[in-house]
Amino acid sequence: MEQAEAHNGSGAADSPSVGPAGARPPATPEGMALAYGSLVLMALLPIFFGALRSVTCAKGKNASDMPETITSRDAARFPIVASCTLLGLYLFFKIFSQEYINLLLSMYFFVLGILALSHTISPVMNKFFPANFPNKQYQLLFTQGLGETREEIVNYEFDTKDLVCLAMSSVVGVWYLLKKHWIANNLFGLAFSLNGVELLHLNNVSTGCILLGGLFVYDVFWVFGTNVMVTVAKSFEAPIKLVFPQDLLEKGLEADNFAMLGLGDVVIPGIFIALLLRFDISLKKNTHTYFYTSFVAYILGLGLTIFIMHIFKHAQPALLYLVPACIGFPLLVALVKGEVTEMFSYESSAEILPHTPRLTHFPNISGSPSSLADSMQQTLSCSHRRRQQSPSAM
Repeated sequence: MEQAEAHNGSGAADSPSVGPAGARPPATPEGMALAYGSLVLMALLPIFFGALRSVTCAKGKNASDMPETITSRDAARFPIVASCTLLGLYLFFKIFSQEYINLLLSMYFFVLGILALSHTISPVMNKFFPANFPNKQYQLLFTQGLGETREEIVNYEFDTKDLVCLAMSSVVGVWYLLKKHWIANNLFGLAFSLNGVELLHLNNVSTGCILLGGLFVYDVFWVFGTNVMVTVAKSFEAPIKLVFPQDLLEKGLEADNFAMLGLGDVVIPGIFIALLLRFDISLKKNTHTYFYTSFVAYILGLGLTIFIMHIFKHAQPALLYLVPACIGFPLLVALVKGEVTEMFSYESSAEILPHTPRLTHFPNISGSPSSLADSMQQTLSCSHRRRQQSPSAM
């Protein structure tokens, strides 16, 4: 969390001194309490519901809804790739015009945001369609080659209900593209976060520890060690953070003094918390001990981030506090219950997702408006064929 002018979506800072001197009056205690309370709530919603949907997604029989699994090798490479991406953006903003770069980014996230939001609201909207709704099925297929060498490039199915959800999401997309309003930003940010927690699965707890540990170092280094993250955050105009105005009580919806929380501080701990929920279910004890423990630990870690931020009046990398909390508390519970061996031997991909494709790239939001994973696989039979042809399905 942080001041909108200050830092990036990966840490926290609220001191008005981080912006230009005298640029705006200090936020009131009531305004700050409302802003940070709202950010905490917005962070918890996609983690909680995304974790629940990850279980449904994992147990689903529809191959098009199968998530992508992050292995230990992927987790070890992730901080390096993220660092290279961050440094590349920094150089781009230094060399090229910020206006044109942000225009391209706006169009890119406009498309991604519409698809992510459509996928998010689709299960809810389906409950409101009447039984006699004229729902027609559609399929869009692009292939390469002929006969046995034919390979599917894009293959997804959708229906009229999906198109309605897509149209509704497009309204939000146009609103964001034209106004960059903070509410539209948050709608896209929540959709990205929920989809990330739902569709990105860690294969085991060890992988989760590797990923969180690596990004712990990444976050601390780029926040405290350089100004790269700050520079990119100031220049980057995209819905990659949740924001809430600290002057909402004074200015209403036109408020512009924002506190913010990066989506990485939601999705990264979120996929680990979702893994622990699936571990709880695998124990078949009808309890969600590890899920609730990690969920409460996340709240405590986020609260500690805010507290330290106010004490030192400086941007704080939230993962510095979230990672020890989200790993430490569940591990302590496992030690007390004598289930450490079970925790670290649990394999999500083997027990619940026997044929889940391995993540070998950063997933793009593509495919059916009702499913971000439709472009990966369409049916169980064609899924098997593509896994033989594609190295990403090993």
